[in-house]
Amino acid sequence: MPGGVRTTLVGFQGGYTPYPVDDEVRTGLTGHAETVRVVFDPAEVSYERLLRVFWEGHDPTQGFRQGNDVGTHVRSVVFTHSPEQRATAETTRARYQAALSAAGYGAITTWIVPAEEHPFYPASALHQQYLHRDPAGYCGAGGTGVSLP
Repeated sequence: MPGGVRTTLVGFQGGYTPYPVDDEVRTGLTGHAETVRVVFDPAEVSYERLLRVFWEGHDPTQGFRQGNDVGTHVRSVVFTHSPEQRATAETTRARYQAALSAAGYGAITTWIVPAEEHPFYPASALHQQYLHRDPAGYCGAGGTGVSLP
């Protein structure tokens, strides 16, 4: 994780059921995506650097799938908090698409959505800092090996 990140919080966002719980979200019936809220100091790490970690840390061309996990809850999505963040997310998506296309991958399916339209709900304590507690634990996501130019 880049320096400047103060904390992360696993949760759910982008659905229509208020206060969803883990098992509900996995059914796909709440409309939420599994997300990670990242609290960072922009004086120490740029939003573009965080997006690099996002793009390179999973396969954004898989639609409703990440690794062995399948469903709308594992869709690739960026929730932005300002017009500047949205512009940066769209710019980096376009740059990454060019790199992925050159490497033989299909279209990026990542949604870029204003966060204020979708409340964030924290997941249970069991899901918080999971890979910190269990570094060899199942994550289900993996990058493509393609770098963001």
